[in-house]
Amino acid sequence: PPFSFLAYAARRHTMSSTTHTVAASGGPQEVRLGEDVMTVLPLGSGCEVGRSAVVVKFKGSTVMFDCGVHPGRTGYDALPFFDEIDPTEVDLLLVTHFHMDHCGALPFFLQKTGFGGRTFMTHPTKAVCKLLLHDSVKIGHDDGRMWDEADLVAAMDRIELINYHQVLSHKGIRFWCYNAGHVLGAAMFMIEVGGVRVLYTGDFSRQPDRHLLGAETPTDPPHVLIVESTYGVMSHEPRELRELRFTAAVHAILQRGGKCLIPVFALGRSQELLLILDAYWRDHPELHKVPLYYASGIAKRCMRIYQTYINMMNENIRDAHATGRNPWEFEFVRNLPSSAQFNDSQPMVVMASPGMLQQGLSRELFELWCSDRRNGLVMPGYSVVGTLANHLLSEPKEIQTSGGDWVAVNLTITYVSFSAHSDFTQTSEFISATRPRHVIHVHGGEEEMKRLARALAKQYNPKEVEFLTPQNCQPVQLRFPGEKIARVVGSLAEEEPSDGAPLEALLLLKENKYTLLAPADLHTATDLATTRLLQRPRFRFERPPAALLSAVGRIFEVGPPQPALLLAEEGGGGGGGG
Repeated sequence: PPFSFLAYAARRHTMSSTTHTVAASGGPQEVRLGEDVMTVLPLGSGCEVGRSAVVVKFKGSTVMFDCGVHPGRTGYDALPFFDEIDPTEVDLLLVTHFHMDHCGALPFFLQKTGFGGRTFMTHPTKAVCKLLLHDSVKIGHDDGRMWDEADLVAAMDRIELINYHQVLSHKGIRFWCYNAGHVLGAAMFMIEVGGVRVLYTGDFSRQPDRHLLGAETPTDPPHVLIVESTYGVMSHEPRELRELRFTAAVHAILQRGGKCLIPVFALGRSQELLLILDAYWRDHPELHKVPLYYASGIAKRCMRIYQTYINMMNENIRDAHATGRNPWEFEFVRNLPSSAQFNDSQPMVVMASPGMLQQGLSRELFELWCSDRRNGLVMPGYSVVGTLANHLLSEPKEIQTSGGDWVAVNLTITYVSFSAHSDFTQTSEFISATRPRHVIHVHGGEEEMKRLARALAKQYNPKEVEFLTPQNCQPVQLRFPGEKIARVVGSLAEEEPSDGAPLEALLLLKENKYTLLAPADLHTATDLATTRLLQRPRFRFERPPAALLSAVGRIFEVGPPQPALLLAEEGGGGGGGG
């Protein structure tokens, strides 16, 4: 059919005292019906950080937010719990940004399951995501491929683009997105189904930095807010103080003749740190001969994407570009030489990925340098449980290398958070500004999430806002007592029905909107046509016709008796069927 619909006859419907008609007679009117239940199911990021994937089901529509992998796990164990849902039922997949814990499972979900819905993300997210996924065709070490290059190409072909504030619709789901801060192209997605709005923040930051704007505050308040809880009740230092502590820690390591390792994600916070370090080197001539390396081949390719989307950055970057200076062409930052040419015999700074030291160059350099007391590790971001970066926060005396040996950990470890995640202050202000009825916390350790929920709950009347902290695969069910509304159109709307009067009509459901109309108006109000069926049952009835008419009249409306029946009754025959 030309549109999806559910039509059924509401015959002999008597309007009760709980139903109301709205609007003046002669025009479209409204009738209120029933209630609905929304289900929110974290397939990942429930009481954990990693493999973000949250499913929302409401009024027959299913939306999944994000589709990531867990950075502390490998192979299939890194995936969200996709077996908890039927992927064929997912209508829409909305991806917030290009970090692997939010997009890393896309090729698997789009190509290895029965998912046939549509997928959306912003322009920069898709551009960077394609490069990052290309480098991650094999997740983990030797756990086997979950998808290959052909799956990646096919998956990227299925991904569609959306701009900030652009309103789109699919199968009755209206959706749009806002700038989320965090990284270039990051988006908070708002969906609306049947008049109920859900906002999923993904990773967001309301604090502007050297190149990004802070997250926006939605103009339409959501009924449900699904919000990250990464930092729990912690509050970040002021940006200026963080930058001062960061550069001081790096400088101190170099002054004692050591080498400084800064583990970072290839893209995201690393661009912010490059801007800070390049400016610091420029202001300190004594450092001009100290190598400042950025070790990421993929980042060099992605920098062209950053140059392309300068219009999505803050005034600092746009103004620099307007004056003819490319802010992403650094004066002191160099690319790390090949291993054959790399000489680490002098003090230096190396920014290397991955940010959580689970493998790759950052892990190799850490194992090589960690036993020398002159060296130092500066940790600029959040670390997930199960990774070496998180283990180092406990200050172990030794660690096991990738090869199985044990080495002493003598270098200094400094933690300065540049993670562009919302902290307690930002989250509290955001909730105050958006005023949702239900707040669902995701993307945080269990204890951090629960402490955050308790702290926020103290600020609100529990009858006005509730705070929930579901675990993975633990569904949250939200009831919306607001009644459904059916628009009465056509000839039915010409006169306002009186209370208690019978109402015979068709109830149509299209894209979660109800319409009540007379059967005769079906072909004018929709693309449907009316079909009339006449059914004539024949059976033997051993009693007088009057008894038959009386019994049938208790169920159906019965018209005047037909002459054949009258003759039969007058003749006193008890047998014939008619």
